[in-house]
Amino acid sequence: MDGSFLAFLGISILVIVTPGPDTALTIRNSLLAGRARGIGTALGVSTGQLIWALATSAGLATVLAASEPLFHAVKLAGAAYLVWLGVQSLLAALRSGDSRAAVIESRTGGRVGPRAAFRQGVINNLGNPKMAIFFASVLPQFAAPDQGMASALLLLGLIFSALTFVWLTAYATAVAAIGSFLRAPGVRRAVEATTGALLIGLGAKLALDAR
Repeated sequence: MDGSFLAFLGISILVIVTPGPDTALTIRNSLLAGRARGIGTALGVSTGQLIWALATSAGLATVLAASEPLFHAVKLAGAAYLVWLGVQSLLAALRSGDSRAAVIESRTGGRVGPRAAFRQGVINNLGNPKMAIFFASVLPQFAAPDQGMASALLLLGLIFSALTFVWLTAYATAVAAIGSFLRAPGVRRAVEATTGALLIGLGAKLALDAR
């Protein structure tokens, strides 16, 4: 294992463990519907990253990063999606004030089904154009030239996606482990309100951040 690959692993781990929209969404869905939905969200996020990896190996991510109108369009779409998810969490927090509604939601796994959790993870990741910048600008620095650039970029993207899945799955497992406490009506309401505000804040930050 050469130094270049170790450097790639170090940078990847630093990026992955830094909390962001994907982490917030995984925690939210794990809280709402348990470990399986959280892992489904993590799988969706990793799938989104695989799509970025494919786009990078094909040169499309570089085009997105270089095109200011397209970059901002993706950024605004991603920001709007985060805000929408945040509003949904805030509404859920208000509904959880009704004890009967809270019991029904907890028994039915909340409003997040397996497909919805996966889909949210994919859309949330693809809606963050900073991933395009990361894949297009960072990965080529660690690609082994003897492998062929496209193949090397795809391999690094697969490794990054796998590391992300492991990390977010750990988050989902940790939240699920204390899920019975977190799903108590009062605590659930507070956590959902907090995650809702966090998602809205992340969406606003994504929309307002300068390129």
